[in-house]
Amino acid sequence: MGELGYETTDAEMMTRLQSILSDRRYKTVVAVIGGQICGMIGTISFPSYEHNDLSGRIIALVVSKQMRRTGIGARLIAAAERDFEQRKITRIAVNTRLTRQDAHQFYEKLGYKRTGFRFSKNLSLTINDQVPRKAPLTQRERRAGRPPGARRNSRGWN
Repeated sequence: MGELGYETTDAEMMTRLQSILSDRRYKTVVAVIGGQICGMIGTISFPSYEHNDLSGRIIALVVSKQMRRTGIGARLIAAAERDFEQRKITRIAVNTRLTRQDAHQFYEKLGYKRTGFRFSKNLSLTINDQVPRKAPLTQRERRAGRPPGARRNSRGWN
């Protein structure tokens, strides 16, 4: 993933893979040549609001720099498409960065069409943004009928 600008540590990748590999919606295909990993593709299948059948998405496609333009990417795409077809998925989407003109040409050469734009936004959570957890009601509060989230004051519950 680092070769495409998604810096990650081995530990972070292992954590991600544990979650991904245990979820049947995800598929991962790894290309190995001479005992060395030289590429991978990751996909997901999912129901959608727009269609009655499942859709597919290529989430990640990475080929090592020294192995690019050797056909590995196209073979990984072909493997993903065969898997989608076997699962009766006929609609596939893929996103690339706007700056990745080489990737755009690659996908178009393989029959993918530009159908829209993707917008993204990173949200940040700070400690102050997190929803505070309310302490569970005591037995006396439950008997007194304390409303959820209410605090006791001189006039009763607020």
